[in-house]
Amino acid sequence: MVRYQRYNQLKKGGDEEAGTIVLVWTNPGYCRRRRPKLFSFLMLSLLSCSFLLAPHFFSSYFALSHLYSFGVQNEGLPGDRDVNTPLCSSISNGTICCDRSHFRSDICFMKGDIRTHSSSSSVFLYSPKSSNGFINYVSRMVDDGEEEEDDELQHEKIKPYTRKWETSVMDTVHELDLILKRENSGVRHPCDVIHNVPAVIFSTGGYTGNVYHEFNDGFIPLYITSQHFNKKVVFVILEYHNWWVMKYGDILSRLSDYPTIDFSGDHRTHCFTEAIVGLRIHDELTLDSSLMRSNKSIVDFRNLLDRAYWPRIRGLIRVEEREAQEKKISLRPTSGSALDIGKKVKHQASRPKLVILSRNGSRAITNENILVKAAEKIGFQVHVLRPERTTELAKIYRTLNSSDVMIGVHGAAMTHFLFMKPGSVFVQVIPLGTDWAAETYYGEPARKLGLKYIGYKITTRESSLFDEYDKDDPVLRNPSSITEKGWEYTKKVYLEGQTVKLDLRRFQKRLVRAYDYITRIHGQSYLHSQ
Repeated sequence: MVRYQRYNQLKKGGDEEAGTIVLVWTNPGYCRRRRPKLFSFLMLSLLSCSFLLAPHFFSSYFALSHLYSFGVQNEGLPGDRDVNTPLCSSISNGTICCDRSHFRSDICFMKGDIRTHSSSSSVFLYSPKSSNGFINYVSRMVDDGEEEEDDELQHEKIKPYTRKWETSVMDTVHELDLILKRENSGVRHPCDVIHNVPAVIFSTGGYTGNVYHEFNDGFIPLYITSQHFNKKVVFVILEYHNWWVMKYGDILSRLSDYPTIDFSGDHRTHCFTEAIVGLRIHDELTLDSSLMRSNKSIVDFRNLLDRAYWPRIRGLIRVEEREAQEKKISLRPTSGSALDIGKKVKHQASRPKLVILSRNGSRAITNENILVKAAEKIGFQVHVLRPERTTELAKIYRTLNSSDVMIGVHGAAMTHFLFMKPGSVFVQVIPLGTDWAAETYYGEPARKLGLKYIGYKITTRESSLFDEYDKDDPVLRNPSSITEKGWEYTKKVYLEGQTVKLDLRRFQKRLVRAYDYITRIHGQSYLHSQ
């Protein structure tokens, strides 16, 4: 058969720079072959040359189209497709095409008679009789009439998780075998469930359980990979977790109209005509609109979150309104309580809302109560949000979606900036040793979402490490020398062993900046607290 091999030169950081395509004659699958006769070998050579050179003899346009079908980009040629067209963007029936060019993740595309087989961790694709006809004919010639002992034409292995470069976590992710077989092969798995929409197969293993990874490695890549199907797609999940499906059911329902499938737990054979195995990922907590159909952006993903959570939020509001009405009726008319409550609500609504995303343990703000008073004095309505693992996401979304400012210390919980409206203010407190991560994982993505980002880098005296280390210790004087030793050092010293006591006189300047920004863009005067 002809194998198309693509070698990519990567820029620093993993971006694709250039590609070369090489056509190599190989034996299909793992078949053993007989010694070819001289005549058969000559015929094979002649037919091979004819097959490869024919496009150049007949039409240069045909040649370019053929290359484009494998995602090759040719600069400087008239009529080129979009330079961002990815590898495997167009495949023929009975084909498996894998794009392994990105340093973050692999992704494979299958088209034709596709059948899952969970007990062998395999997905089979049966090649139609018309497919690879030329290759099969030549193969029979070379074999001198002998039948091949193996009908396997192609075998790919893939771990469908978006941290390809991180060996330690990828070792925990389930591996799938994607196998292309001849249609007339003896083993076929009869379809138990036939789907008339494509499948997207991915893993919720790895770092799932951490909200940053759930969005960065999971939902944003899932949106990138599947949104063009307009919900007509089935999600097939490896390392399936019931709690994950329950927790994120609102988002999943906005990406697919169909129930999710537990690949390993569902032993039925599911049959599809199209499947994507793996997810595309662009960058940290964002997506590149130039690589998306219809130029979708991170704002479009955030709008999807809006559609996912607002039905539930409206239900919560109706319950609260009913309870408030019942409480109002139960109050005695002479108490004046109802009037007082009404005045308080009106006063609070006239002030910009600031949410403090509170932490316990490491990287907690130890003088949080004083921070609340300082923010209220400036003129904010302050809400302290302490999300637990069991806190319903719709409630967190509601709180942050209605806020003007969010304050939090660097950590996975900062991922919740995705719940804020563009134009809001995100203030990230940056502990010692976290400068690069704070900017890369949250600062820059927040700007791309349209938030006003304010970073607050603490001084050594604001860190609990100041009381633990000598003032000349590299932990305090040169944090980069510690973080360069590796993740384990960073985690132990700066992420797990540090709390923050804010210098309120210094931090107050950020609060004032946030207040002035919000009042200016709202174009109205907020009442200051008395």
